[in-house]
Amino acid sequence: MPIEAIVFDMDGVLVDSEVYWDKSRVDFARDRGKDWTDDFQRLAMGRSTVGWAQVMQDKLALDESIDDIIAEMKARVIAHYEERMPTRPGALASVARMNEHFRVGLASGSPTDIIKAVLSITGLDQIFEVMIYGDEVARGKPAPDIYLEALAQLGVAPANSLGIEDSANGLRSLKAAGMAAVAAPSPEYPLPDDILALADAHITSMEDFTVELVRSIDEKSRS
Repeated sequence: MPIEAIVFDMDGVLVDSEVYWDKSRVDFARDRGKDWTDDFQRLAMGRSTVGWAQVMQDKLALDESIDDIIAEMKARVIAHYEERMPTRPGALASVARMNEHFRVGLASGSPTDIIKAVLSITGLDQIFEVMIYGDEVARGKPAPDIYLEALAQLGVAPANSLGIEDSANGLRSLKAAGMAAVAAPSPEYPLPDDILALADAHITSMEDFTVELVRSIDEKSRS
């Protein structure tokens, strides 16, 4: 069955924000006399808001509440966005390009306030037909809930859809939802081979996310 819808992740796919998240977590930990490591960052990537806050609480052995951790992190990241919006090269054009041929939606596990800020600044809120926020679903990635909700609102079956993700948890979420998947990790956070093996295609630049690529994945799945 032909692909009808493309669902985008946001952090790491449309905006090269993992650098901001990492810096904010490093600064957060440093202010408490602790260290935030690359391994901790990879563990937090792609999770729901509560999920990554729990990782921080656990790995940094914090007495602070989940709500307090989330509030401070949101403030730190939004402050970075207001200084400079780090869109990935070709990302905004890729959404516009896909919108000419498919229905397009967003499924981001980031906090709602941060997603709305990014969408407003970039103008993507005028393009996406459906926008699902991590705060709106019971289980975050790698569970399939956020993608299944996006598809339900689009009225498109998983077999007729494709998602694009940069994280291991995101790709696991797509495959659990029964969707085709493109891996588009940012250069700073490459994915291991076993995770890339979950994807139907692997790109290193959003400029390579083309209609032709989607069509080739579609044809391969039906051959």
